[in-house]
Amino acid sequence: MVQYMDNKNSGFNMWNANKNAATTTKRSPFSGFLWWTMIFIASWWLIGVLMGPKQVAQPDADTTVVEDLTAVPTYEIKSDNITASVQGLRISDVSLTDFARTSDDPTPVSLLGGDNDYVEVGLLATGTTAPVSTTVWKAGDNKYTWRNSDGVNFTRTIDTDGYTITITDTMQNNSGHDVAFAPYARIVRENNMKSASGVSNGAIAYVNSDTESVAWQKLDKQSYAYSTTNGFAGFADQYWETVAAISSPDQTIRMKKSGDKYIADTAASAVPVANGATATITTNIFVGPRDQSILDTVESKIPGIAETIDYGWFWFLARPMLWVLNGIHHVVMNYGVAIIIMTILLRMLMWPLTRKSYVSMAAMQKMQPEMQRIQKLYANDKMRLQMEMMKLYQTHKTSPMSGCLPMLIQIPIFFALYKALLISVAMRNAHFLWISDLSAMDPYFILPILMGATMWLQQRLQSAKTNNSGNDAVAQTQRMMRWMPILFTIMFAWMPAGLVLYWTVSNIFGIIQMQIIKRQSK
Repeated sequence: MVQYMDNKNSGFNMWNANKNAATTTKRSPFSGFLWWTMIFIASWWLIGVLMGPKQVAQPDADTTVVEDLTAVPTYEIKSDNITASVQGLRISDVSLTDFARTSDDPTPVSLLGGDNDYVEVGLLATGTTAPVSTTVWKAGDNKYTWRNSDGVNFTRTIDTDGYTITITDTMQNNSGHDVAFAPYARIVRENNMKSASGVSNGAIAYVNSDTESVAWQKLDKQSYAYSTTNGFAGFADQYWETVAAISSPDQTIRMKKSGDKYIADTAASAVPVANGATATITTNIFVGPRDQSILDTVESKIPGIAETIDYGWFWFLARPMLWVLNGIHHVVMNYGVAIIIMTILLRMLMWPLTRKSYVSMAAMQKMQPEMQRIQKLYANDKMRLQMEMMKLYQTHKTSPMSGCLPMLIQIPIFFALYKALLISVAMRNAHFLWISDLSAMDPYFILPILMGATMWLQQRLQSAKTNNSGNDAVAQTQRMMRWMPILFTIMFAWMPAGLVLYWTVSNIFGIIQMQIIKRQSK
């Protein structure tokens, strides 16, 4: 039987030869590019599906009613970072004095500044009446008072600290019977902020120690409701966040669209107030930037708010990278220069792996004559060909994929930096040379073209002495890699300029590394 199978004219060998011939048909170089493009698109879609927030569908609610508040006086409150308008139960027109709208417009960023956009903090009464949005309070020194017909006195104190507004409601029951008050807070606004791909935008809630996010598009279709012991509700844009948190247990949080407005509200369980007793309820509102250091300081007043920033899968890289980037910026005072310095530091940390990769590629180039000899010698015996190629790789202590090692290492760094640049408020309106905003795309596409050119040059230097006319794994990889500069140039054209700057500098530094290693090898 063994002799029959070893016979070149046996049916087994003829069938095996036909099978190998069918599987070694030469592929078009463009087919590899198409396959990699399809894989990239499918992976991007799958990541979006897997990373989507959990949601609980609820039936839609009634539209909001626009109330006439012309009789309610408006007062101004302010801190070192914000100014806002108070009108009865509502707070609106919050200006962030530390942030300009654009690099050319020094006007402060305004949140809840649209028509009928506001935060409303109020009470639902049982056994008596409570102030409503049209109630006229008596004001003085950030303290507002009102007395209902039953003799219940309401005192509201509004304090500001940074980007946090604290509302303290005190109810003194002189009605002659027991009453109860259920606090609520709701944020009403329109979707008037520019969204960015890859950043969670829409309604957010902190429910049972977990952050829930619902995109604007999903709120257009259905409403959502959650039950939690404590938490908060609000909205998040690319750079800004507005949330309201009641310091009371057993809350119900809802997020929905009503008419042309979006609503996020939270309501807590009723607080009983016996006759002659006094009760106090505190509500904290944050209206400010999505900056990690700022949110960390607010965590003591609004637990869970520090977890609302989504750093993506590689959060363990994104957060320290953003910390390092901000630290370098404090020294050089320019985020473009800070990105260049951080890129060089990262490349220096990866120097041992990069050196190993370049040495492996040099070994691959030296192996080419022997590889071609083996391919010709065992052209009709694919199993023997694979065995001999494996022996050759083992002899030279290399592999076909070793040259891709630096690229594979940079993938998590790339996604981490992408997230860090998109969510960094400090990167907004950051100038560098002709670029006015490093968090936005290069308006002249200069950086993407430079990135593609340096990537092409780097590949050309790596494969300058390599004959890739065969159909082995190395040749197929190199033919596929020829399309990568074009694909990356198109893909990076609409990405943040700071990210393209990082990749361009990384390519340039990689070229310099390659030349140094080549000289050391000689």
